[in-house]
Amino acid sequence: MNISNAQMLAQKWQGFKQITRMDKPIGTYLLLWPTYWALWLASDGIPSFHLLFVFSLGVFLMRSAGCVINDFADRKVDGMVERTKNRPLVSGLLTTHEALFIFAILVAAAFGLAASLHWYTIKLSVVALFLAMSYPFMKRYTQLPQVVLGAAFSWGMIMAFAEAYGRVPLMAWLLFTANVLWTVAYDTMYAMVDRDDDVKIGVKSTAILFGKHDKRIIGLLQLLVLALLFTVGELAAFGWPYHLSLVIVAGLFSYQQMLIVNRDRDLCFKAFLNNHWVGLVVFIGIFIELL
Repeated sequence: MNISNAQMLAQKWQGFKQITRMDKPIGTYLLLWPTYWALWLASDGIPSFHLLFVFSLGVFLMRSAGCVINDFADRKVDGMVERTKNRPLVSGLLTTHEALFIFAILVAAAFGLAASLHWYTIKLSVVALFLAMSYPFMKRYTQLPQVVLGAAFSWGMIMAFAEAYGRVPLMAWLLFTANVLWTVAYDTMYAMVDRDDDVKIGVKSTAILFGKHDKRIIGLLQLLVLALLFTVGELAAFGWPYHLSLVIVAGLFSYQQMLIVNRDRDLCFKAFLNNHWVGLVVFIGIFIELL
């Protein structure tokens, strides 16, 4: 292999890491922790190795696939946004055909994992694919793309309960709703970083829709998330460890409100990143309760 080929391979690998966000794992964490909430609750304790493997790897594959299709959808506008102007489809590290090929491989691998589950869960996985594919395009047609993202980020929870129960119980829908609202809250913080650029290029978001009421609405969503998670704890008959986790989450939400108070871009992004700890703390509470 000559040097030019080696350099090209290195560039393609760099483009692959960037378009799948392998170098930015926060999105995987935000998908993984709620999926683990559901897996542990649906299994009434530690899930089987098979389920843990399928859902953990499935989260990674579908998050990566979602990032690829998002960059494909935004390839003509990312260059006009400060935060995204160096993404691989803008910089030329990857072509659109290569991006679609990567997306197809990731989706095929995820479906291969889902094929090892029950038929009912396999059918639900089709909904997961539809949500992942549709979210990036919702930014053109609705002011609430974060709701679609929330559904995409939460559908693995529905699949976890479906696999364990053969149906989707009330607890699953409560968790699903809590996670959708939480996703809307933290992704609005994320969208606040790009709000000025998004207004210029015509991309829609809840940050734009909420306008000057953004901080209040995020706070309301966070309160609703806490209320729904408390209700889940009551249904599961959880004790003080879980309730302590919710107190800590309330503290983290308060900290995030402090960060976004002046709508500073960097601090809004910091508030968004802080939500990783929210997911982890809730999981620890559930894990301890089900030991």
